[in-house]
Parts: sequence; structure tokens; C-alpha cells
Amino acid sequence: MNIHEYQAKSILREYGVSVPRGHLATSVDEAVQAASELGGRLCVVKAQIHAGGRGKAGGVRLCHDVRQVREAAKALLGHRLRTRQTGATGKVVHKLYIEEGLEIAREYYLSLLVDREAEAVAFVVSAAGGMDIEEVAASTLERILTLPVYEAPTREQTSAMAAVLGLEGAQADVFHALAGQLYHLFTACDCSLLEMNPLALTGDGMLVAVDAKIAIDDNALYRQPDIVAMRDEQEEDPKETEARQYGLNYIALDGSIGCMVNGAGLAMATMDIIQLKGARPANFLDVGGGVTVDAVCEAFRLLFSDAHVKAVLVNIFGGIVRCDIIANGLLEAIRTHPMQVPVIMRLVGTNEQEGQRIIRQAGLDVRWASDLNQAAEMAVAAAGGA
Repeated sequence: MNIHEYQAKSILREYGVSVPRGHLATSVDEAVQAASELGGRLCVVKAQIHAGGRGKAGGVRLCHDVRQVREAAKALLGHRLRTRQTGATGKVVHKLYIEEGLEIAREYYLSLLVDREAEAVAFVVSAAGGMDIEEVAASTLERILTLPVYEAPTREQTSAMAAVLGLEGAQADVFHALAGQLYHLFTACDCSLLEMNPLALTGDGMLVAVDAKIAIDDNALYRQPDIVAMRDEQEEDPKETEARQYGLNYIALDGSIGCMVNGAGLAMATMDIIQLKGARPANFLDVGGGVTVDAVCEAFRLLFSDAHVKAVLVNIFGGIVRCDIIANGLLEAIRTHPMQVPVIMRLVGTNEQEGQRIIRQAGLDVRWASDLNQAAEMAVAAAGGA
């Protein structure tokens, strides 16, 4: 689960991390009022969307007076912001964060993430703050230090990170305290990512999170009711929101073949083979293990109502999931969403024969595949190829 920058900074503030003063605004007048309350010679108007690259896309604007704040707010609110992460359609800006400007001496990159190979929380630091860390990694990997931390960062570890950032003396002490605060936040809030780019060293020697991004592990949301309350469904695909209500794992993609599978690993294999055969998946849809007929019905409705879907590939390996549940879910779905695109099915496992019998007896135009390779080839051909 992603949250907005202003929400991430409110959490950082709770854990003692320094962040600039700021106010949320949902209208031009509120933006102007926020800037007036902040005072100072400089403020920053920031579009609040769940996507990176806002600065390069014009979503972060420096303003020297109220007139500029008003102009910036008018230019952003209600308009689509297109970044490298939103795709061509972009995202509509509904909220702005009006923040005080700071005197910045240096900028750094700092993040915490889950290092599954090391089975630890990893700190990632670089003196190349304010830049795309992917570009830094691709061109000058030696400028990045990744350091797994198993309990809490030790003085030796924070000293190594401070050295990479060029922090010495009192500044290194400040960084040591900051690293401890961030580690506590990361583990207490069940984060999957905590990123500050940039983390700024101000003229008075403070380390301040000028920008912040926090993502929470969906599997731990039951422990984080306060963070769940921060969910902004305006930022989410309506189909993903609807799918979540039925316990489905759904992510919209940009291809033409709708995929229904059971199990994340099978989903990844299915999407991979579709691309290997020359097409692209239109979604990631994992119905999970304890799925019901109603949930399968909803899954088919999501696929059939997507205008980008030219063919549907159902790849079910029945274990806990019974193939007859998948079949009955399809029959329920077509009552309101008729099959207007080809459906290719591979049903294998528990109640396999019963599932096939239900669909054939209903007279549905389903194309049957004996294995995943054949299913992918049939789906790509049905969707019109690459």
C-alpha cells in the first residue's frame, strides 16, 4: 500500500525525523492560505500523486510569492500529471502539499527496503541525492552503499554510511540518530520501502527529509489501522479497489491478454510465457487459494469489462481451488457480462473433469488447452498476435 508524501512526512515526524513544515491543500484558496501561514521567502507547491518523477514532470514548483502559489495551484489541481511512472495517461492531481522552502547545503539519497536475499532490512545510501537512483546505479554503482541491518544500525554501520555521504563529526552523530529512528519506523510500521530523495543537509547542520516515500506491506495492514485509514482510493485503479473487496489480487497492466490464475508464482510464469510468445498481459489477477464462486465471478467481470482485453487466458492448477468453482464463477459472470472476447482455459487438478463438464454443458465458446505452452500460443493468436 502506498501513501502520499504529506502522509509519509507525518509518520516521519512522529518518529522524530526532521521534515519541512507544510500544509495540505485541495483548492487554490487553501494553497494560498497555506503559503501565507508558512511565511518565508520561498515555498514549494507539490502535486500529491502516487508516482515518482513529479519534479521532472512539473509537479513540484518553487514559488517566491502568493501570486506564484496561486498560479501553480491553478496549473496543477484538476489536471493530469504525467511522469515516468504514471504512463501516458497520467494521474489527476486532487491534492497539493504546500511546504516551506529550506536553505539546502547538500542533498543525499537514503532508503530502507527489505533485502530478501540477506533476510534483513537494508539501508541504501548515496551522495547523489536528488537524482534517479536507477540512473546512478546503472552508470556509477560505486557511489551507492547497500548495508543489511539485522536488529538496529550499529555505530560502525552508521559511520560507514556517513563516510559515503561525507558526513563527519557532529553531522555523523546526527546521522547515527536518524538511522536509528528510521529503522524503528520501518519495522514498527511494517514498511516495504522508506525512501528519502533527497535527504538534505541544511545550512544549520540539520538532516531533513525534503522528499519522502513510504510503502507498507499489504500482508501486515491488519496491524496498521492508522495507516490503512490513509488509503486514497482516488489514486488507485477502480478495478483494483473492487477486486480487493473480493479478496482478489489484481494489478492492471498495459497488454491485451487478460490473465486469471491461482497463485502468484503461477501468475508470474503465465505472464512470462505470454511475453515469450510475443504479446503482453493486460493484468495480474491471482484468485488465490480459498476463492469462492462470487469472487471468481467478479474476476471474470473485471476481465470482460476491460476494453484493453482482446483474449482471456485462464490458467488454474486446482489444489485448494476446485476447477468446478472456476467454471461456476464463469457461468455467473456471463449473466451480466457476456463473453465478447475469446476465452482460453487450462483447468488441471481438483474437480478438473467436473469443471470442464459444467462449461461444455452450458455451451460456452471456450477454447481448451492441454498445457501452458499451448494455452499461451492460443491466447496470443486469439488476441491478434504481438
